[in-house]
Amino acid sequence: MTKEQELANHIHRIVGGKENISASTYCMTRLRLTIVDMSKIELSALKSLSGVLGVVEASDQLQIILGPGVVGKVAAEVTALTGLQMGEVQDLKTQIKDKNRTPLKMFLGKLAAIFVPLIPAIVGSGMVTGLTNVAIQLGVDPQGNFVTILNVIGWGFFSYLGIFVGINTAKEFSGTPAIGGLAGILIINPAIATITINGMSLVPGRGGIFGVILVAWFMTIVEKQVRRFVPNALDIVITPLITLLFGGFACFYVLQPVGGVLSDGIINLFKFLLEMGGAFAGFILAGTFLPVVMSGLHQGLVPVHMEFLNMLKANPLMPILAMAGAGQVGAAVAVYFKTKNSHLKEIIKGALPVGILGIGEPLIFGVTLPLGRPFITACVGAAFGGAFQAAMNVNSIAMGLSGIPLAFLIKPGQIAYYLTGILIAYAAGFITTWVVGFDDLREEHEQPVKGGE
Repeated sequence: MTKEQELANHIHRIVGGKENISASTYCMTRLRLTIVDMSKIELSALKSLSGVLGVVEASDQLQIILGPGVVGKVAAEVTALTGLQMGEVQDLKTQIKDKNRTPLKMFLGKLAAIFVPLIPAIVGSGMVTGLTNVAIQLGVDPQGNFVTILNVIGWGFFSYLGIFVGINTAKEFSGTPAIGGLAGILIINPAIATITINGMSLVPGRGGIFGVILVAWFMTIVEKQVRRFVPNALDIVITPLITLLFGGFACFYVLQPVGGVLSDGIINLFKFLLEMGGAFAGFILAGTFLPVVMSGLHQGLVPVHMEFLNMLKANPLMPILAMAGAGQVGAAVAVYFKTKNSHLKEIIKGALPVGILGIGEPLIFGVTLPLGRPFITACVGAAFGGAFQAAMNVNSIAMGLSGIPLAFLIKPGQIAYYLTGILIAYAAGFITTWVVGFDDLREEHEQPVKGGE
């Protein structure tokens, strides 16, 4: 039996078996189980399992943090045990509605559903772009075949990102995915440069990701309304025809200009904050980003990062916010050397490598947040790193993982500054955690004792 099979068996038993699981899915680091009766779960036993880096309770859902790579294998084993496919709901009547669904949370949930499926392509393309950057720095001919091929591989996804965003937007709002893809094409098509409206030529890409989301959303509304009145026999012809015509004219006359104003406003706001606030702005942005991640509000920043690259071909926000993970790493290392709890040490050893690679959830929910004060000191460490990045005006040139891998995506000539900022965040997170201390956990029952101070 593999380690993943054994872990899946333990999780399955502790949560009450397949009768107590109504739905299951997973993301990059978490196995998400929708639970019928939360009272049947041995939460302390679940948290103490070797391989479990943390557990988050969210209404009727358990989010079990396992880390990248591991989570997919364990999810497959859970599927084999329950017979419930990832994403499949066993019984709709057993689902308990989340009473905390505010309009903001629902909006952020929609954004997450649009962009999270794109993360593997974003990361892969971003890293290829980073390798291109490294190759040029090492002296490879920028006009040569090798670099040209790398550019095509790395930048292709970002060039046509609007189509993917349109498809996912249509899916999320229950429209036809292909028509959503057309919304992306309407925005990025170079041919629109020949169209003049109110004396002004349209600009391909104007409105960016925000424009695509607006147009795709509008087209799903039109599609649904048209389908109500069109006979079934004519639906395949009439519905897409009317949807595309209405969506196209609405795009060029209204929605693309609105998306342009929205994207310009957001980007100019962040530029103003960084230009006026400098290091202080970087300190605040990086220092407050971990609570933002916990609340889920960081999902709203994905299109902002995309739009920085779309408009300016450089993103000053990404290196600053990446310091949040670096502060976590420094704090976790301090906890590792101070704690006497062997299980906590094991969690840190498992979570540190992925934390260094830019995936901070295992460290947040498995180490610093449960201990309390180390979460705050990690934010302090992040703030110092962010202040340095802002002061040095460090920019990324593509999207990808944060942490050390982001160094490959930093603007040429600024990589040393970025890595220095990471070291500052590591050191500040470590020192503040070491000085402030924390309430350590007992080996047996994980009750806090004054052992970390």
